[in-house]
Amino acid sequence: MFNQFTAVGNLTRDIELRYAQSGSAIANSGLATSRKFTQNGEKKEEVCFIDVTFFGRSAEVANQYLRKGSKILVTGRIKFDQWVAQDGSKRSKHSLIVETMQMLDSKAEAEGNAQNSGQHQQHTDYQQAPAQQMPPPQQQQIDIDDDGIPF
Repeated sequence: MFNQFTAVGNLTRDIELRYAQSGSAIANSGLATSRKFTQNGEKKEEVCFIDVTFFGRSAEVANQYLRKGSKILVTGRIKFDQWVAQDGSKRSKHSLIVETMQMLDSKAEAEGNAQNSGQHQQHTDYQQAPAQQMPPPQQQQIDIDDDGIPF
């Protein structure tokens, strides 16, 4: 099976960095992405929020350079989490385990974020080495109707 997800969006909160007992860095944040479309002549926007997790060096880079509102492109795998809440109800969510990240803020925006956070920020691409090499996905054309629905 192939599990790959790519999204462009803005971070919904600052990076939360912690370290595992092994010393490996783990960082968490949230990503908001949206889709604008027209339905029955009315312009609409659909927003999707997803939790993102960075590991290793990418976690440290994300913590150093990214802030709430930073625009990034991430690619990774979707993970399904399930748990029982304190009230006994079953809960679940999807999250993204980031494998590659590209910072998309313009230089002016990056400098503004750096001034606000008191840190230097640079433009860079960062790619974490994948656990195993996967063949590239095969290209497939999907036709979409006027409402944005594939058929």
